[in-house]
This record gives sequence, structure tokens and C-alpha cells, in this order.
Amino acid sequence: MEKEILISDDEYETRCAVLEEGILNEIHIERKAVKPVLGNLYKGRVENVLPGMQVAFVDIGLERHAFLHISDLKYNNGDENGKSDDELPTLDMQSTTPTKPRGGRGFPFLITDLITKNQELLVQVGKEPIGSKGARVTTNITLPGRYVVYLPNSTTIGVSRRIESATERDRLRDMAQTLKADVEGGFIIRTAAEGLSEEEFSAEIRYLINQWKQARERAKRKSAPSLVSRDVSFTNRIVRDMFTKEVKSLLIDSQSSYQETIDYVTSVMPSLKDRISLYNEDTTLFEAYGVEKELKKALSEKIWLKCGGHIIIQQTEAMVSIDVNTGRFVGQSDPDDTILSANLEAVEEVVRQIQLRDLGGIIVVDFIDMDEHSHRKQVFKLLQEALRKDKARTNILHFSDLGLVEMTRQRTRPSLSTLLTEQCPYCDGHGTILSIETVAIGLFRAIKVAHLQTRQSKLRIIANDHIISHLNSQMSAKFRELKKSLKLELSLEPDADLHLEDYRIFAANGEELFLN
Repeated sequence: MEKEILISDDEYETRCAVLEEGILNEIHIERKAVKPVLGNLYKGRVENVLPGMQVAFVDIGLERHAFLHISDLKYNNGDENGKSDDELPTLDMQSTTPTKPRGGRGFPFLITDLITKNQELLVQVGKEPIGSKGARVTTNITLPGRYVVYLPNSTTIGVSRRIESATERDRLRDMAQTLKADVEGGFIIRTAAEGLSEEEFSAEIRYLINQWKQARERAKRKSAPSLVSRDVSFTNRIVRDMFTKEVKSLLIDSQSSYQETIDYVTSVMPSLKDRISLYNEDTTLFEAYGVEKELKKALSEKIWLKCGGHIIIQQTEAMVSIDVNTGRFVGQSDPDDTILSANLEAVEEVVRQIQLRDLGGIIVVDFIDMDEHSHRKQVFKLLQEALRKDKARTNILHFSDLGLVEMTRQRTRPSLSTLLTEQCPYCDGHGTILSIETVAIGLFRAIKVAHLQTRQSKLRIIANDHIISHLNSQMSAKFRELKKSLKLELSLEPDADLHLEDYRIFAANGEELFLN
């Protein structure tokens, strides 16, 4: 599949778009005013430990304390005192567990058995702060390279599942095992390592080990809370993690970012240097490739399918619901085949939107009901295959009795809508506002209350022009009845800038009336 990467950089933000066969599949945005913390190493101080929740809150120098769960403490065999050589707490899972389980949920210990208040820890941010929640941190440090992820606190050797050849997977694993005899820690071999020589492999390992040693030395000299090591720049991170042999071209519209990328690629993967180009056309890069248009669609609830059906995506704090509908699609003759066709087409778009919007947490997909078990199986298989291309970890369950597919997806940073939008000041996040009829009726009642409280004979009403127009047309008879029954003189004034749900009531002397 032909892939292209577009990087647009200006004084406000840096944006990266990943296109597959000309279709936008991923978008990554970093604003210049906000410094990212994902992947950074910090020396933190434990501020509070909550054994009832098996969590600790760690001050790492950010606005909000970071969140550390017991599962994010590093587990390996320490020395006799239960401490590793860098004085971080370890949990030896091979040791004798307490007679009476204390931790619950598979943990034989309470978090208070491992860390204490005011203790200093070297932690890495695994999840950006989202909303009112602080960053999630871990002591299981990972140092990503181009071909290998180095795990200094682990003994694991893993190989990317995207390397399909079993022979190549075994070759890379054997190569890692040979190196591991002289190296502490474990490795995760990335997809880009396919076909890599032993010399290139060992060179990157040495570089990452040296990087880890430098970070530990800096941590010893620093006092908590403080930043120990920052991840590479946004542009270099994109190149490191995404610029593989599958990518046909990398276009950059900024001279400085282009030069930075050329320098980085020349040092780590010179064979791909010719695929990088500087874009300097009059039409902006994202406009030329239709990215701006697709971004606007990605903020919409409704996405139309080519067949005429559509999907509805609604995101809440707890979960994401995706509803598939036939819409204008009526098929040919067999209704079961019509539904199957719509669901199969929806699968590709659902997965694309999940990646594009970077949706995480619990996701529930409500496909159009299918009576045939074989049809459900076909849709589920296609969904599994489509999700294999997703870099984020996913866990998908089979169709439930209600015809729903439930899944979870790793969330490491705010979703696209969280980054680009904010709560509507009109509806307070409900997604709706009061109807004109409802506001007009409420205004009638407010006029009655104002008259009863003040006994004024003349009132001046200011409301949104849509409300005034509705009163003068659809509700003119009721408005006349109100004035007659209360023996009131009422004047109406439209104000287009006033919120549709708001109105103001003034007495004859110009004093604004505030109702109890």
C-alpha cells in the first residue's frame, strides 16, 4: 500500500499527516505553545500513596501530579534488600508471597509495601495529561530507537508482529539473544529492523545503552522534581517511528524542519534520504492534498460512506459509541446482502476514523443487525484484519448478544476533538440548546413573574432576533393575550449578539429586572 507523509510546520504548530493510497489515515499535531511530555524521563517525588486504590501520586514538576499505578512499577529481581542498583523499588514476583494476599487483582502486595511518601523515583510519562487528569507515569523505562526499543529494566526480547516472515523473526531474535549476553536489559525489535544487518543492530543498541547511562547520571545529580531527559523533537519522532521503506515520499513545507530531517535521516537511514522533498508551492501543503477538508470531516459526528450509508461517532468521557446505518443505501434485492455490504464498507471507515481521531478507551460499534451468523463472522474477521494495521494496542471482543462489538484501544494522548475543540458555551457540552418555542414560553413566564414582583405597567424586552421574530409571527396572538391580561405595555427589541436562550427585561425607567 502506497504511503505518503506530509509535515506542515509554521509558527503556531507542527502537523503531520499520513496518507495511504491518497486517503488521510493519521494526523499528529504539536502546538508550539504546549510542550509535550510523552516519553520524557523525570525524577519525581512521591506525594501521596493510596493503598486502597493501589496508586501513588508523584510530583514531576508539572501543573498536576502524575499518576502511578502499582502495575507501572518495574518488576524484576533485585538484590537481597529488594533494591536495584539505582535505588528504585522492585518487586520480585518469584519471591514468596505473603500468607494472606494484601493487594488484590493479582498483586500480592500493597503499593505501600513498595514505595513511601517523599521517596524519589525515576519515571517516564506513558500517557499525556488529558482533561483534568495528570500524566500517567511508569518506572518501566523504554528508550525507542529506529530499529529497536531498549528496555533497561526488563529481560524481554520481542519482535514486531508486523514482520510476517517467521525466518526473519527468528533471525532477528537470535541476533538479539547473542547481543543480550553482553548487555543488561531487554529489547523489542521494531518493524523497520526487517533485513537489518548485525552491525547496524548492535550500533543502535550501543547508542541506546549509552543514552540510558547518561540519563541515570543526570538523575543522580538532579533534585526532585525535575526533567531528566526529553524525547526527540516532534519531526524527528515522526521520522523515527513512521518513515519506513513502505513510505513513498516525505514532504515538508518548512526549510528549517526539512534541514533538520535531512540531517537526522542522513545519520540513521541514509538510504531513504532521496524520498524527502521540500514543498514550496503557492497552495498550502495540506490544502493541496485535501488534508484540511478531511480534518473538518473528522470533527463531524456523521461520516458518509460511498454506498450511501453512514456512521455516527459520539465521544464521551467514559467511552466512544459508533453507530452504522444504511442511510440512503437500499441495495439490489436481498436485504441481508444489502446489510452485509453496508457493514463491510463501514468496517474500513470505522477503523480509519478511530486512527484519525485517535479515539481511545472503551469503543462500542453498533453494526446494522445481521441475522446470518456467517455474515457476523465475515464482518468481525475484516474488523480484526483492519485493526492489525493500527499501531495502538487494541483488544476486541466478539459480537455480543445485542449485536454490538466492544473493544478497547490504547490512549496515550488527547483525541483529535479534545485537541482541536472545546466545550460549547451555548449548550455547555450537551450538544443541544433549547428550542425557540421553549425559550419563547419561558420568556412569557418571566414577564408574568416580573409584573407580579414589581407591578410595573411598562416593560422592555430584549431577546435574540430569532426569538423576537417568532413572537411577532408564530406567537403573536398569545403575545397580545398576555399584554391584555396583565394590562401591560410591552416593547420588543431584537439583539443578534444575545444568546438564543437569554433575554433581558427592563422597567420603564431603564432599570434591568433580575427575577428571583
